[in-house]
Amino acid sequence: MAKATKDDVLAALDRVIDPASGKSVTESGLVQGLVLRDGNVGFAIEVPQARGREAEPLRKACEDAVAKVPGVLSVTAVLTAHHEGPPAARPHSHTRPGARGPYTEGEPQIPKAQGIPGVAHIIAVASGKGGVGKSTVAANLALGLARLGLKTGLLDADIYGPSVPRLLAITDKPKTVNDKVEPIEKFGIKVMSIGFFVEEGSPVIFRGPMVQSALKQMMNDVAWAPLDVLVVDMPPGTGEAQLTMAQSVPLKGAVIVSTPQDIALIDARKGIAMFQKTAVPILGVVENMSVFVCPECGHESHIFGHGGARATAQQLNVPFLGEIPLVPAIRETSDAGTPIVAEAPQSREAQAFLALAQQVGEKISGPIRTAPRIVME
Repeated sequence: MAKATKDDVLAALDRVIDPASGKSVTESGLVQGLVLRDGNVGFAIEVPQARGREAEPLRKACEDAVAKVPGVLSVTAVLTAHHEGPPAARPHSHTRPGARGPYTEGEPQIPKAQGIPGVAHIIAVASGKGGVGKSTVAANLALGLARLGLKTGLLDADIYGPSVPRLLAITDKPKTVNDKVEPIEKFGIKVMSIGFFVEEGSPVIFRGPMVQSALKQMMNDVAWAPLDVLVVDMPPGTGEAQLTMAQSVPLKGAVIVSTPQDIALIDARKGIAMFQKTAVPILGVVENMSVFVCPECGHESHIFGHGGARATAQQLNVPFLGEIPLVPAIRETSDAGTPIVAEAPQSREAQAFLALAQQVGEKISGPIRTAPRIVME
């Protein structure tokens, strides 16, 4: 099979005419963020906000044109709209500004979110800052929920720093069947990530509207069903991706990951406040890297402090979901693409994640009496 190049893709797009300008979509500068990875193509069609969904046929035409290029295996095109003209006036204290603006004081007005067909519950795993092991927690939580018998999916929503492909050692590329992208299945869970469409180490340069569209497409244009729970690995912080998730789907709740450090807890408080302002329940707080356990002698050391996340949860009147130890085995298995819950489910480290999964599972679906299901790869 011939190998497609970016020039081939651009040539195909150059034959698609934008009816608004009479020029090709490439000549009009509508094509943004084009990536090509092993025959899998992703890009955005960015139009003025006034055109909005009216440009959907144009997006579809671009997608169809690229799909005909020899060597192209799959195409993911998202439609984004940008603002034109002067910025809107500052909203009053009881409204929520547009996606580009900051929060104001008071309760934001959140539009009613639509669910994902065939997905019973959606939960977010978030942190106020990076470097706290959020993605590792999200992956092992998803694997733990699957071992409890729940049909589970994992969505890597960290657009700028997707790490799930490495955590699960996934190198396969998603395929499109009947206009739906098929998620990759690994260790008994369904997985989707923007990292499947870009080269590892390559920067993802998306504007705010492109982030929103990419997230919505990974939620709505992926064949997730049937799922009992979809775990969403959120990007760190309290920005546009979090707002998009809170507005686009009815989140059952959020799990906040923090280390015991004061600086991490300050940001964790911001994350909790952000979800509370968007009417998303807080399922609880997890203290990751809680205690270092020497692999040689078993001695425990509180390198980053201890108990800070528990104290913060108590102060904010939200549940505390437990502690995850800092041990080499968690890092080693994550780096190897076989997270600890999949690699060594009977280990002390895996049991901490399984206890977390048990609590989260019961919070979203009631008492879980199903015997743990061993998933063999």
